[in-house]
Amino acid sequence: MAEVLTGLDVLRDETWLRLKGYRLGLLSNQASLDRQLIPAKKIIADLLPGHLKALFSPQHGYEGVDQDNMIETRHSIDRDLKIPIFSLYSQIREPSPDMLDLLDFLIIDLQDVGTRVYTFASTMLGCIRAAAKAGKKVIILDRPNPLGGEIMEGNQLKPELYSFVGTYRFPMRHGMTMGEMSQLFNDAHGLRCDIEVVRMKQWKRRMTWPDTDLRWIMPSPNMPLPETAQVYPGQVIWEGTNISEGRGTCRPFENFGAPFLGPKAILDRLSPRARAGCILQEVSFRPTFNKWMGHVCHGFMIHVTDRLAYRPYFTTVALLKAILETHVQSFAWKEPPYEYEFERKPIDLILGDESLRKDLEGEANLMNWQERWDEELNDFADLRKSYLLYV
Repeated sequence: MAEVLTGLDVLRDETWLRLKGYRLGLLSNQASLDRQLIPAKKIIADLLPGHLKALFSPQHGYEGVDQDNMIETRHSIDRDLKIPIFSLYSQIREPSPDMLDLLDFLIIDLQDVGTRVYTFASTMLGCIRAAAKAGKKVIILDRPNPLGGEIMEGNQLKPELYSFVGTYRFPMRHGMTMGEMSQLFNDAHGLRCDIEVVRMKQWKRRMTWPDTDLRWIMPSPNMPLPETAQVYPGQVIWEGTNISEGRGTCRPFENFGAPFLGPKAILDRLSPRARAGCILQEVSFRPTFNKWMGHVCHGFMIHVTDRLAYRPYFTTVALLKAILETHVQSFAWKEPPYEYEFERKPIDLILGDESLRKDLEGEANLMNWQERWDEELNDFADLRKSYLLYV
């Protein structure tokens, strides 16, 4: 097995000296570690004493302590370095000119999970946009896409539904790294930012997380395992409904359900294709927070048995359709707000196409959707081709 080196590892071993003499900022969190589990801020501070002038944090905070969505993080001071930590998940979601005045370069080191709605990509875009206006350079320390870089899945996001959970017309599962997305964002949004990507070594597009030999560190509180990331491109859909996505359990997103669900009736409506590469274990659980807190929920735990055959988005959409058909009186769409959107339906923002919700409520055929998605994926594959940094 190849020893994958992240952008942080490469910076530590090879490229750090180029940063000497520049004022640096760092956007990172608790998962921004090298192979020896040393934090990015410590590596940079030790190699370049006094160069770090500010830290920035994404959703869930610099130390990843804020569990749920829409819990804003306050600015603070780093206890070790005595420099400011600016929250980019608060009243502002991109660096202000005053923040960037402290810096020459902004370094970004975040572990993405390969799903369009994960907000780290939006935070990166906000940083690129602000840096371009301020004439500052952005350095991306690249990390693996835990789902691999070959398989894509789902419909493309419609421009009228761009939001903090979707900033460009990506499918739900895009197969790109943060470094690759930064280049695409720069061109697609016409930002003309000076971006340098510190590429990984030994990472190949076919690799999913277990192939990297890297230790999994939770990038956010409800992403505890690589298995969580594997199901997330589909299971995040429940955030737009009154179905618990398993927050408040030990296996969020792998577990899902509600007090009113009848698992057997749902299974009876699922096609074999919807179960490809996974086993749906009937379970009951009692969330300790979030939806249905304190109530016993009935539903499933998804066990992925074949990462190549499993299509998380298709599987969860099929489950959603079955629940709509079997529990029409009890099921409900979640109302706003959702990730700084106060009018549009959360499910529309998540699915990325309002017509999909309307089809789900009607008599839509899932196989027809799949054909349409395949056409859109071909278009996206052509679009992303020139931005891919790894084979």
